[in-house]
Amino acid sequence: MKLWKVLGLAGVVGVAATGAVVARAERKRQAYTPDEIRERLHARIAEVETAEPVK
Repeated sequence: MKLWKVLGLAGVVGVAATGAVVARAERKRQAYTPDEIRERLHARIAEVETAEPVK
């Protein structure tokens, strides 16, 4: 029975840690201004256009 309690507690801790990581990433993503996002997207498009096609 003790094993199940430990596994349950480990699961709860894992879910909490995942939530913290997601929240941090979301805050970081929202910190960009619209101009920064636009510049990044244009840079990514230019990178894809100059890449060689995959065969």
